[in-house]
Amino acid sequence: MSASEPPGGDPRWGSRGQASSPPGQWAPPPGPPQKKRRGRGCLWGCAGALAVVVVIVIAVVVIASGDKDESPTSAPRATPTAKTQQGRTREPAGERADLLDFQLDDRSQAGITDIWLVWTIKNSSSEKSTYSWDWEAVDTDGTRVEDGSQLETNVQPGQTARGEYPTTLKSVKGIKLNITSFDRYASY
Repeated sequence: MSASEPPGGDPRWGSRGQASSPPGQWAPPPGPPQKKRRGRGCLWGCAGALAVVVVIVIAVVVIASGDKDESPTSAPRATPTAKTQQGRTREPAGERADLLDFQLDDRSQAGITDIWLVWTIKNSSSEKSTYSWDWEAVDTDGTRVEDGSQLETNVQPGQTARGEYPTTLKSVKGIKLNITSFDRYASY
C-alpha cells in the first residue's frame, strides 16, 4: 500500500475498481444540488408589482388630466341652491356644484391638535362619477399654510358621499379654504 492510498479500503474513499485521480491529488467534491427553477412564484410577484405600478400611473394621469378650473374659489359651506327673484330655487351650473360641503373640522382635545378636512359630494349626473379637486388653506394674511388634493371615486348617480382627511394645521382660526381646481369624470 502506498502513502497516497486510503487505509483498509474504507468505503468513504471510494471503491477500488473506479478510476481515481492521479496519486497525490484529490478529486474535486461533487457540486451542490441543482436549484429548482423559481417558475410561477417569481412570475406572479413580478406581474403583481407591474400591475401596481400601472394602476398608480393611470391614477396620476387621470387626476392630472381633464379640464381644469384654475381660478381659486371659496369652499362651499351650505347647500348649493340659490333663491331666484320669484322665490324658486335653482341649481348652480357645472360639476363644481356637486361638492355640497368642504370645510375644516377641529377635533382637538386635551391640548392635542386634530384638524380634519370633511366634505360631502352628491352626484347630480346620470352616470357613476369620480371627483378630484385641489385645495389650499390660506391664513388671514393671505399666506398659504397647507394645500392638497382629494379624490372621491365611484359615486353612483344621485348618491351622496362623505369623506374626511387629516391635516397638519395647528388652528382653524382665520383659515379660509379655497378650491383651486375641480374635476368630475365618468367612472367605469
